[in-house]
Amino acid sequence: MSRRALIVCPGRGSYGRESLGSLANLTGDAAAIVDACDAWRADRGAPTLRELDAAASFAPSRHVAGEHASLLTFAVSLADRVALQDVEVVAVTGNSMGWYTALAASGALPVDDAIELVDTMGAWQQDHVIGGQIMWPLTGADRTVDPTRVAEVDQAITDARAAGHQAWWSIRLGSHAVIGADDGGCAFLLTRLPAETRGTRKYPTRLPLHSAFHTPLMQATSTRALDELGALGFRAPAVPLIDGQGTVWRPRWADPVAMRNYTLGAQVVDTYDLDLAVRSALWHTAPDVVIVLGPGEGLLRPVETIARGAGFAVEVRGPR
Repeated sequence: MSRRALIVCPGRGSYGRESLGSLANLTGDAAAIVDACDAWRADRGAPTLRELDAAASFAPSRHVAGEHASLLTFAVSLADRVALQDVEVVAVTGNSMGWYTALAASGALPVDDAIELVDTMGAWQQDHVIGGQIMWPLTGADRTVDPTRVAEVDQAITDARAAGHQAWWSIRLGSHAVIGADDGGCAFLLTRLPAETRGTRKYPTRLPLHSAFHTPLMQATSTRALDELGALGFRAPAVPLIDGQGTVWRPRWADPVAMRNYTLGAQVVDTYDLDLAVRSALWHTAPDVVIVLGPGEGLLRPVETIARGAGFAVEVRGPR
C-alpha cells in the first residue's frame, strides 16, 4: 500500500547554486512541464528555463531575480511532483510563491494558467522590487521555536514602526521569521535584531531581490493582479489544498471565485503563515510522510520544526 503524503511546495528563493542542472535529463510529464514553461518564455523573448538552468555558473543577479527564479522554482517543483510514484498524495500546500505551484500540483489551476500566474507575478518585479524581506531564526539550541525570540521579532517590528518605517510579519516560516518592510525598515531591522551566525549563514539577513510580499506594501501589485490575471481558470482541486491562512480548499466544494480572490488578494498583502498551513494539513489529513519538493532543501528544516511543534512524529523528506 502506498504511503499517504502531504506535499509542500517551496518558495522562489529555493533555487540556488546547487540547483543548476535540475532540469536536465527530464523525461515524460516532467519534461513536458519544462517544455510548456519554455514555450511561454520564448513567446515573450525571455531566456528559457533550460538556458538558465544549464548555465556554467550561478549568477545571483540573474538566477535570483524574480523574473527568472519564480518560474525556475515552479518548474523544478512541479517536475518533482509529477515524478513521484511511491506515494498517494492526500494534500498539497506551499510556502509563499509555492502557493502558486500548489495550485497546479493540486489541480486547482491548469498548468498553463499557473505558468502565466507565476511568470507574470515574477516579471512585474523586474527593476521594480518593492521594499524587502529580512530573515531571522526563531529556534533555540533544542531546535524548537523559542517564544522569547518570537517576542523579539514582534518588538523589532514595533520599534521599526515607531521609528517611522513600515514593517510587518511577512512569512511565519516555522524555524524562521521573515519580516517584510520598506527599504528604511529593512535597514533598521538589520541593526535592530541581534546578530548571530548559524552554520555558514549570518543573521539577520536580507533576502536578495525580494519584494515585501505578504504585506500591505504589495497592494498595488494585488490590484493589478486581480485586474490582469483574474480570468485564470481557478477550480476546485483534485486533492485538499491548504493555503497560507490554514484554510482547506476541498475537492468538489472549493469556490473558484473565493480561491482567485485569496490568491490575488489576501495572499499577496497579508502574512503568509506556513506554520499554520502545515499544521492544518497535518491535522486534517494525518499523512504518513511529508514531502518537500525541490529545488534545494532549504524548506526541510522549517517543515520539520513545524511538524514537531504540532506534535507529529512524521517523516519529512525531499522527493525521491
